[in-house]
Amino acid sequence: MRILAALACLIAVPAMAEPLRVATYPNYPPMTYRDPATNQRLGFDVDMAEAIAVSLATTVDWQEMPFVQFIPALQTGRIDMAVDGIGDLPPRREVVDFVDYFRTGAIFFVMSNTPAKTEADLCGLKVGASRSTSWPADIKAWSNAHCAGKPMDAMGTEGSIDTRTQMRTGRIDVGVQGSETIGYLMQTDPGVFRPIGTAFTEVIGGIPMAKTDPKLREQVRASVQAMMDNGAYKTLLAKWHLEDNGIPTATINGAKP
Repeated sequence: MRILAALACLIAVPAMAEPLRVATYPNYPPMTYRDPATNQRLGFDVDMAEAIAVSLATTVDWQEMPFVQFIPALQTGRIDMAVDGIGDLPPRREVVDFVDYFRTGAIFFVMSNTPAKTEADLCGLKVGASRSTSWPADIKAWSNAHCAGKPMDAMGTEGSIDTRTQMRTGRIDVGVQGSETIGYLMQTDPGVFRPIGTAFTEVIGGIPMAKTDPKLREQVRASVQAMMDNGAYKTLLAKWHLEDNGIPTATINGAKP
């Protein structure tokens, strides 16, 4: 709460007449998820959205919906923004704007008893990742570049939880998730999964917002930058063990094409 109070004093903006409507799909820890014991909504993105709302002198009206509905909901004005560890990708930028605030990358991981030791050992295996992301295409691209004659079988899943479920049941051999999730996964399921190699892509993550409201977009960007400048952002990164995923500047559509 000290972080939120500091932000409220730091950024002087007109009070919003309505709550900030924020979409998320809480199944992507540590970015956004529900505590299995309390059902409380938690995560780095949850904290970020709440802090942004405080700086705008309002509150968050959480709207839970599937990932694939985020952009349509922004286009129809149902929500103001979305948070869910979302990559700022050129196709998405054609229809929404992004306030960029973290970095990520796709990383392979396997069940701990899997013989594979290096990325090369994954060639020829079934590799799954959320079909709502760029990862299935990234897997195919990596396979084409590194698995001559023994390509990976890239498969789309219903999300990161489904990916891990299919790994546990043997339907796929390898999973792919964002690098920001692996540390949390190792903590919550110790000895069950392990990463292979390092991130094989680099993506800047952002908060998608409608192109029709540049004023609110700039207020959100200023709020995030203020957090970066006053140390609140660094504190939240440390809270969620995401120090390696931070960036120094909040930009609009700042990711490389």
